Amino acid sequence: MTEQKPPSKAQARKAALREKLIELAEAQIASGGLESLRARELAKEAGCALGAIYTHFDDLNALILEVNGRTFRKLGARVAGAVAQTQGAAPTDRLIAMSLAYLGFAAQQHRLWRALFDVKMSTDGPVPQWYLDALGGLFSYIAEPVSELFPEMPETELDLMVRALFSSVHGIVLLGLENRISGVPMENIEKMIAQLLGQIGG
Repeated sequence: MTEQKPPSKAQARKAALREKLIELAEAQIASGGLESLRARELAKEAGCALGAIYTHFDDLNALILEVNGRTFRKLGARVAGAVAQTQGAAPTDRLIAMSLAYLGFAAQQHRLWRALFDVKMSTDGPVPQWYLDALGGLFSYIAEPVSELFPEMPETELDLMVRALFSSVHGIVLLGLENRISGVPMENIEKMIAQLLGQIGG
């Protein structure tokens, strides 16, 4: 087996700059949302030429997707923690716990969370595999208790049910956190999520 050579100094510097750009972009989005991300400001903060950004990323959208990858992993860890803490609980109780974990993350990391869904996906190219994997991971957490509630449900219908539940909770969280006129008031979001999910399989 051939030993892998350690990265050269040039490669290490390149990797360090790429990581720094992602970290700075994450900080900008967390502070001001997607619309606050500016290539010139990012280059200035990173101490590099503007063109250097585009040697690492095809465009700013590609950089945002890298930030979103980090956010998805953090969100997944939060939901996984809720799942671990409710092992053995009733299926609806587990659904409620993971939904409240989702709400907590969205409230605490609101701009980064919004970037997961506001980023532009290319219409003429494939959705990045990490995005599909991360979304699939979230759906798999939901699918387990739903399949217990509906053991006879065909897989295709189960998938639709999972997506519908995610969309329902996501909509309540989004409209409530942004104080939309049609949304559930902030102080009632947890209660409404619990009531909605508590009716499933009843």
